Amino acid sequence: MAVQSLREINAYNLRTFKHHYVSEISGSLGDLGTFLPIAIALAANGTISLASTLVFSGVFNILTGLFFGIPLPVQPMKAIAAVAIARSFSNGSIAAAGIFVGACILVFSVTGILHWFANVIPIPVIKGIQVGAGLSLIIAACGNMLHPLGWISPSWADNRLWAIAAFVALVLTNVFRRVPYALAVFVLGLVFAIIRTALAGHMPGFEVWHPFALIPTPHQWRVGAVDAGIGQIPLTTLNSIVAVVHLAHDLLPNVRTPSITHIGISVAGMNLLGCWFGAMPVCHGSGGLAAQYRFGARSGASVIFLGVLKLIIGLLFGETLVDLLQRFPSAFLGVMVIAAGVELLSVGESLNTTGARDLNQAGAGLLASAEQHLGPILTDEERSRRWTIMMVTVGMLVGFKNDAIGFIAGIVCHCAYELPGWWEKARSRWTEGRLRLRD
Repeated sequence: MAVQSLREINAYNLRTFKHHYVSEISGSLGDLGTFLPIAIALAANGTISLASTLVFSGVFNILTGLFFGIPLPVQPMKAIAAVAIARSFSNGSIAAAGIFVGACILVFSVTGILHWFANVIPIPVIKGIQVGAGLSLIIAACGNMLHPLGWISPSWADNRLWAIAAFVALVLTNVFRRVPYALAVFVLGLVFAIIRTALAGHMPGFEVWHPFALIPTPHQWRVGAVDAGIGQIPLTTLNSIVAVVHLAHDLLPNVRTPSITHIGISVAGMNLLGCWFGAMPVCHGSGGLAAQYRFGARSGASVIFLGVLKLIIGLLFGETLVDLLQRFPSAFLGVMVIAAGVELLSVGESLNTTGARDLNQAGAGLLASAEQHLGPILTDEERSRRWTIMMVTVGMLVGFKNDAIGFIAGIVCHCAYELPGWWEKARSRWTEGRLRLRD
C-alpha cells in the first residue's frame, strides 16, 4: 500500500514537472526570502556551517518532495535562529537546540499527542495562526529588509527603487499568472550579487564539502535547550506542523494531504540528523508553503529541484558562498517575503465558508446527496464569533510576536463563547440525574 502510494505521488510529481516545469522551478525559489537571510546571518557568525546546511537541507527537500508530493518547504527554525543571532551562539549550542526540539517533536508524534492536539484545536484558532504568520512576515519584511534601504543606497543594485520595481512586478503577476516571477527575480538578484562580489574581489571558489561531527558540551546542551529550544517548540508545533497541514489542504485540495504525525516525524528526523553535522535547525513552515504556492509550485517536483540545486552548490562551493549571498539584494528578498505573507493572509477568507475544514466536513453529506449549493450553514452570530476568535489569535500573536501567546488567547476566547453551552449541558445532565434517582 505504501509503495503504491509513493508511486502515485511521484507519478504526480513527474507529470506536473513535465507540463509546468517553469512554474515548478519558479515556485521552488519562493521561500528563499526566508531561508537566505537567516542562513547567511548564522553562517557569517560561525554559528552554523553553510555547506552542511545546504547539503542537508537539500537532501531534506528531495525526500520531502518524494514522500509528500507537495511543495513543502525546508526553512529555518525562526525562534532558535533569533536567539542564536542575538546572543552569538556557538555551533554546539544551536545544534543542541535543534536536537532538543527534534527529540520533543518525535515523542509528541509517536505517542499520538501531536495528532490529539491538532484535532482539539478550533479551526478559527488555526486560521488565526496562519493569518498571524502572514502578517508577521509582512511586518518583518518591511521593517528588517525594506525600511533600512535608501532611495539609492546601500548600492546601485539594492535600494528602494528596485524594491518598488519588484513590488509593481509582483502586483502585475496577479493578472499575468504564468510569469515566473520568483525565477526572474532570483536570476536578476544573483546577477547583481555576482557583479558586486566580483568588484569587491571576493568571488566564491570550489571547496568540496568536508563533513564533520559536532558533539555539544553539557553547557551547550543547557544553553541551547533552555534558552532557545523551549521557545521553539510551540512555534514548530503550531505553525510548522498543524498550520502547514491545514494550509496544504486549503491550497491543494485535490492532492493527498500529509498527516499531522508524518509531518511531525519529518521535522524531528531532519533535526535529529542534520544538527549533529553543523546544519541549521529546520522545519516545515506555513509561510514557506504559501510562498512556493504563490510563485507557481504545485507538486513535490518543485522542492526536489531546489534540493538538487542546494546539494550540488553545498558540495562544491560551501562556505565560499557567504560573501556572494550577503550581497543578494534585500529589496528583492523583502518583496518575495511580502508575497508569502499576502498568500497566507488569504486563507483567512475561507473561515466562514465551506472552504474551512470543519464546515466542509459538516456539509459533506449534504453535498454528496444533492447537486445544489449548500447555502449558509452558520448564523450571523456564529460567523461573528468565529471571526472574533481568529482576530484575537492574530492580534495577540502579532502584538507579542509569539505564536504560543496568540494560540492561548484564541483558545481562551473560544472557551468563553462555549462556556454558556457547556454550563447548560452540565445543568441538564445534573437535572436528568436527579430525576432518575427519584424514579
